[in-house]
Amino acid sequence: MSEFSHYEADQSALYSGHHHMDAKSAESKQKVKNIIFVTGILTVVTIVEVGLGLYGHSVGMPKWLINTFFILLTMFKAGYIVKVFMHLGDEIKNMILTILIPLTLFIWFIIAFLMDGAFWLWINNFFGIR
Repeated sequence: MSEFSHYEADQSALYSGHHHMDAKSAESKQKVKNIIFVTGILTVVTIVEVGLGLYGHSVGMPKWLINTFFILLTMFKAGYIVKVFMHLGDEIKNMILTILIPLTLFIWFIIAFLMDGAFWLWINNFFGIR
């Protein structure tokens, strides 16, 4: 007999509805508040990003500052989404570090390769090697 045979025998327990909580319970109301809070944070950050994109240059912000804000806000949103929707915020510290350290190194590699490519292009254009 396979290890999953008890699921095959009586699947009615999976769909019985007894695992659902009461919509009026305190736990359910707290989950709804959390969803509204997360939605609000992501909405505000998105509105700020769109506002920067539409009106950043017209109010005289330098392009490097606008780009810096975009990068920071995008990293915040990505981190927040990973924390909340992918449940990384509920994990233990070692698991979080196991995921974040390689990700940080990967981002560093991308930046290093872009800088190396830009330097090679500058050298090529300056000295006319090709």
